[in-house]
Amino acid sequence: MRDPGPVEAVACLAPLVLAHLRERPEFVLPDRGAVTMTVPFMRAYTELLVRTCHRRGAHAMGGMAAQIPIRDDLQANEAAMARVRADKLREARAGHDGTWIAHPGLAQIAREPFDAVMPGPNQLGVLRAEVDVTPRDLLTVPEGEITEGGLRGCIRVGVQYLESWLRGNGCVPLYHLMEDAATAEICRAQLWQWLRHGARTSDGQLVTVERFDRLLSAELDRIHDEVGAARLSNGVFPTAARLFEQMTKSETFDEFLTLPAYELLS
Repeated sequence: MRDPGPVEAVACLAPLVLAHLRERPEFVLPDRGAVTMTVPFMRAYTELLVRTCHRRGAHAMGGMAAQIPIRDDLQANEAAMARVRADKLREARAGHDGTWIAHPGLAQIAREPFDAVMPGPNQLGVLRAEVDVTPRDLLTVPEGEITEGGLRGCIRVGVQYLESWLRGNGCVPLYHLMEDAATAEICRAQLWQWLRHGARTSDGQLVTVERFDRLLSAELDRIHDEVGAARLSNGVFPTAARLFEQMTKSETFDEFLTLPAYELLS
């Protein structure tokens, strides 16, 4: 929240787990929404981050609050802001020295927990010596279901993010969240992983190529209704959808979502 100084550190573990352990079925993750910062392996790495940084005199930065203020639904907005407040309080209590937000409207909400916990400019004195994180702690797959809603959400976010990225925008507000390359990469990687290992959704159905194709078609229809026919046909949506489909169904795993997309830039 205050000037983080010349040295800072932040990390995101979920994309790394998906990318580097993708061939191992025991590391299939549940829906993206179930992999929160409070599940064991995410909590373990954030606490280890604070300990590691502060031992070296570096500032430990928290994660980004991806929420965007919801102007037309007061109740939904209050619930979203409550989640931001709780998450920032968790970070401050863990010893982080600052945090990120996706929208300036969250600044005061994010600042208040840090001001309450951190009266000085940082928490470098919070060494977290009691933290003892093992490799197993960092690789414990969280409990949770894979749902059809999760499949559809990954498709919808992934395609729309790629479309915006190809038009030059790498930070995209979608469904009251700010999506970036890392979050869209999680969508793509999860779909690839679920297909690769024949995962089942909570209704018992297999995640197959045929099912993915059917859901992709349905979600493109939904996107059509949401953004309008003109943008869908005159923009780069067909290219984005084709690229996302190819990466998801490929036998090999592209190292990162945007790398094949660079080849399409003129």
